[in-house]
Amino acid sequence: LVTHAVLPSWQNGATRTAIIDFLDRVDEIPPDERVAVFDNDGTMWCEKPNYPQLEFMLDELRHAVDADPSVAERAEFQAILAGDRDTIGQLGLERIALALVDLHAGLTPEQFNDRVARFFADARHPDRGVPYRQQRYQPMLELIDELRSRGFDVYIVSAGGAEFVRVIGGEFYDVKPEGVVGSQIDYEVGRTDDGALQLIRTGRLVAGGPNEGAGKPPNIQRLLGRRPVVAGGNSAGDAEMLEFAQAYDGPSLALLVDHDDAEREYEYASRAGTFDTDETILETAARLGWVVASIRNDWSTVFADS
Repeated sequence: LVTHAVLPSWQNGATRTAIIDFLDRVDEIPPDERVAVFDNDGTMWCEKPNYPQLEFMLDELRHAVDADPSVAERAEFQAILAGDRDTIGQLGLERIALALVDLHAGLTPEQFNDRVARFFADARHPDRGVPYRQQRYQPMLELIDELRSRGFDVYIVSAGGAEFVRVIGGEFYDVKPEGVVGSQIDYEVGRTDDGALQLIRTGRLVAGGPNEGAGKPPNIQRLLGRRPVVAGGNSAGDAEMLEFAQAYDGPSLALLVDHDDAEREYEYASRAGTFDTDETILETAARLGWVVASIRNDWSTVFADS
């Protein structure tokens, strides 16, 4: 086992060489164009057996039913609580997701943030029994640290809820709330009992729907106003974002994480959450010439703090 000063958890091989070759060319990129974007679920931390945000939503559903058993009468919630996959399939994931989003309609941003923080204070990964902080990928943390040392601004661009990721973005990735691009909930303006203005969550996504697939590059432009030259992802939901970075007129890095390690993590073919594609993401990567990081072959260590 060879330990490197740069990217120490990355094994020697074609993938590490391609990343180092890119890092060696960073001086060719103007400082104000050094922008890196990374998907979250399956790219920066473990997304199996369920997305962490789904685990949060299920925890919130259980709390809601404990407080008011009539909540469980809603068809979507009946199916979820019963684990009725057939009914869930008939209702559709979008309807199920919007029903779960409805659980937080009427909350202020601060109240929602408090609930997310409470979840992460106590929650453990369902299979490994460790805090979610320990489910971050050590090699990816090393990569963003290395990029920052070379003047890059690093952002998280997730299909998950922007507000959800913002609560942990600082602690987990040293990314400020404004550095998270995600699926966005719409807000309404309200008043407190004493007349002070406040924002109230709705059960609606803002126009454009989930921040996935072809929605990612436009949202990056709208919310960050800067084109990435580095992008990391793991599924078809990240494909356009990786293509967006790859199309930069200069050195670029489009990096795909391949989940092929059943022993240390999970082995599965990554798919987008909201749509299907005709080719696998690995086929897309091969066709477009992306750098593929095999968890089994390219990472000597998988998880941080382990």
